[in-house]
Amino acid sequence: MSTAQHNPRPWLSRYPAGIPAEIDTRAHRSLKDVLAASCQRFAALPAFASMGTTISYRELDQQSRAFAAWLRQKAGLRAGERVALMMPNLLQYPVALFGVLRAGLVVVNTNPLYSARELEHQLKDSGATAIVVLENFAHTLAQVIGSTAVRTVITTQVGDRLPTLKRMLTNAVVKHVKHMVPAWQLTRAIDFNTVLAEGQTLALDDVALGADDLAFLQYTGGTTGVAKGAMLTHGNMVANVLQVAAWVAPNLRDGEETLVIPLPLYHVFALTSCLSFVLKGARSVLVANPRDLRAFVDVLRHTPFTAIIGVNTLFRALLDAPGFDTIDWKHLKVAVAGGMAVQRVVAHRWKERTGIALLEGYGLTETSPVAIANPIDIQEWSGQIGVPIPNTEATILDDAGQPVPQGEVGEICLRGPQVMKGYWQRPDETAKVFTADGWLRTGDMGVMDERGSIRITDRKKDMIIVSGFKVFPNEVEDVVALHPGVLEVGAIGVPDARAGEAVKIVVVPKDPQLTAEELLQHCRQHLTGYKVPRFVEFRNEPLPKTPIGKILRRALRDQQAAAAQAAPAAAG
Repeated sequence: MSTAQHNPRPWLSRYPAGIPAEIDTRAHRSLKDVLAASCQRFAALPAFASMGTTISYRELDQQSRAFAAWLRQKAGLRAGERVALMMPNLLQYPVALFGVLRAGLVVVNTNPLYSARELEHQLKDSGATAIVVLENFAHTLAQVIGSTAVRTVITTQVGDRLPTLKRMLTNAVVKHVKHMVPAWQLTRAIDFNTVLAEGQTLALDDVALGADDLAFLQYTGGTTGVAKGAMLTHGNMVANVLQVAAWVAPNLRDGEETLVIPLPLYHVFALTSCLSFVLKGARSVLVANPRDLRAFVDVLRHTPFTAIIGVNTLFRALLDAPGFDTIDWKHLKVAVAGGMAVQRVVAHRWKERTGIALLEGYGLTETSPVAIANPIDIQEWSGQIGVPIPNTEATILDDAGQPVPQGEVGEICLRGPQVMKGYWQRPDETAKVFTADGWLRTGDMGVMDERGSIRITDRKKDMIIVSGFKVFPNEVEDVVALHPGVLEVGAIGVPDARAGEAVKIVVVPKDPQLTAEELLQHCRQHLTGYKVPRFVEFRNEPLPKTPIGKILRRALRDQQAAAAQAAPAAAG
């Protein structure tokens, strides 16, 4: 098929001054080279901070080298073997991450909150032979390790990279006061600090890595079925790190920035954002538990930060958090939102309170992940996800794989050096997401305007069809969220005898006096008739979400179906 257009890259007209259409994505062969360059250039500068403790780039270099040496010499791991990392944002994470990569091994990022079933699937599917796990979650690993290929287990405690006295106190409180470490038993497990101590005495042979070598098996969120491992090569990741760094370059200075990372580094959005700032010699402040808003606000109050990343739900929670007004925003240059659609009310409140517009971007696990972003010089949130970043192409295709007329809705499709190699050991699934001429089908619906700016409408599979008319849940949720009495909302389609489907909203109210009729009246003011919800369900507990806070509509649909099945049985 042909996707040629009169102007194949109209988005270039939206690029701010100084942003090139193409960059040399081969400036570094691997992430190992990115780390080496930063550690040499910025050796004396702080690299990562957590819980009041900082490690420099020189210390990161030394500790990750020791970790890599231990994996190769003591654990006997060979190039290409997979190592799972199962921990939140602690100093141990970057040390282990870079150690695994320096050893020529493949990182399998693992959500610490996985159930035993989810963990077993990922370990078995990836074929991981080693794992680094926070003790708080070791009991889950113990349940499934026998059915996996894992033979090397490295355990760590929350305070392991803190100064001695603080480490002992923190670990004791976590284990014996807060009782956050369920009992576990894993034979031959070795602790993280012992690994580093032993690794310092070992030699590390240089491992030659190229762009085609695998760096990560990054598992998709599982919202589209069984979790699949996206094969992200060193070339994919280096390209995206360089692309993101180039996109934000006009606002940032090498060696002078501080990035706050409240999203888990096992999520690819946080991971690549972090790596892009490592490239620039920034200090990355790791937040292990952003749900503890009091502690999170305290970190922000005591950190002169210049950049922050997050998702819509996190920014909204932060805006409502006690103490938000005490945060000093004068150093802030960049606030990036990804992972899910930003709601208008959140974007407007954020700009009003901080003076900085939320920079909304878009990508997928399969694109390492950033592919589209708003220009860095925007003054106001636009409701668009932006334009393709350097070296990236985008097009809007119909179900037959043909380009749709400009301004019409179709599937957003992408090409670029950051696009994954494919799904791990799933050639059939890989074939489904690529067109014959190499476009990655994102599964997201959107429109592109005459200047190449893209507005996402919704996930293709989440679309609701009401009497033949398409309703996009994002639009409904955006309107409902504008109501001051709403804390959270998810919109789904439910069966309807008359219209085929009807819109239902599931709402967690902020105002306990909020009524369904009040909400529906609000919707009627902002939505055309067929988009107005027919059903409203109130809940007192938070809605189901992914690890980064994106509301799981699939879970809401499953709950709705189960309730519908149970209703006739109860009546009978």
